[in-house]
Amino acid sequence: MPIPVESRDKRLEGPLAGIRVIELGQLLAGPFTSTRLADFGAEVIKIETPGSGDPMRRWGNSHEGRCLWWPVLSRNKKSVTANLRDPKGQDLVRRLISEADVLVENFKPGTLEKWAMSPDELMAINPSLIIARVSGFGQTGPYSDRPGFASVGEAMGGLRYINGFPDQPPPRSGISLGDTLTGLFAAQGILMALYWRDGLGGGKGQVIDASIMESCFTMMESSLMEYDKLGIIRQPSGTGLAKVAPSNIYPTKDEKYLVIAANLDPMFNRLCEAMGKPELSSDPKFDTHMSRGENAEELDALIGEWTRNMTATQLDEHLDSHGVVTGPIYTIADIAEDKHFKDREMILNYSDQHFGELAIPGVAPKLSHTEPKISWLGPQEVGAHNQEIYGGLLNIADEELEDLSEKGII
Repeated sequence: MPIPVESRDKRLEGPLAGIRVIELGQLLAGPFTSTRLADFGAEVIKIETPGSGDPMRRWGNSHEGRCLWWPVLSRNKKSVTANLRDPKGQDLVRRLISEADVLVENFKPGTLEKWAMSPDELMAINPSLIIARVSGFGQTGPYSDRPGFASVGEAMGGLRYINGFPDQPPPRSGISLGDTLTGLFAAQGILMALYWRDGLGGGKGQVIDASIMESCFTMMESSLMEYDKLGIIRQPSGTGLAKVAPSNIYPTKDEKYLVIAANLDPMFNRLCEAMGKPELSSDPKFDTHMSRGENAEELDALIGEWTRNMTATQLDEHLDSHGVVTGPIYTIADIAEDKHFKDREMILNYSDQHFGELAIPGVAPKLSHTEPKISWLGPQEVGAHNQEIYGGLLNIADEELEDLSEKGII
């Protein structure tokens, strides 16, 4: 159950203050799940391998030897070490779990069971525990024994096939979308399980089974029904959406592109007015959503011919003045300088002892009464909180901690 108010870490603020989460796992999908909870005040205790820690500490670009991805993924978290292949290390983790509300793990299915930490065994020592299990294919089914990363989940969940252009190999998004999607679904499941536990559930925990493949498949809109009833296999549609027009990117005078989304009838009427061609809205080829979809190539060409006469900034301002949904395609440099991102505190300038002044992403969504706070940029040292957690929470004496460290257990 939640940490008593007097025992909470006062640095952690937000609607989840008092919820204790144990994070087992590494890389992205599982840790991203608990990052979402840590952002909103949960106390997240990350279990890392003694010495090496999470490989994410070394992934991507670094600044003066420190990974720049790590602060995003580990902010507001605490790090303790435990050798999970040693029975004594497993026992330490069980003791931590007995004091927790939530366990997040993203090992290959069956791994916890090998360590005598199955859901049944853990709930025997903590009946209120909520266990979020994040994996490539889920805990059951023919593929459950297979290891799975986001690239495969995106492919088998259908996202990759419909991405890109029909005459080219299906490309991948430039981010690990399957991992973060699954992290969002898992975090959502945790919040629902907490609500049920503390309400109708009478204090009883449960297991959340979050699959990368299923999370990606959930985003496939009406594709399954279209195939089931019409035999249609949705195909990649390049820079737009099939049968939805105008909703695409359009070239500008300064060799940039602008997104215009004016497929709804009222929006299309405004676009025609902005183009100085109001007659297009009554043309039988373009006067309905269906007709525009059928003639999307011709319509896109007409719009593109017009947009080439203005710079991206001019076009954006002109369309916005007519109430047309539009926006530029930003690089991260554009985002970093954008006044709206700054005004909404989605770009925070954080002063850190290791990184100095560092721009970090803010927290979304915004809450009106329980505003979250980024209190630190994650533990830069592996096991940085061993003393605080093992000594303070589990009351393990310094001499015993030193012995456990010397034996490689922590």
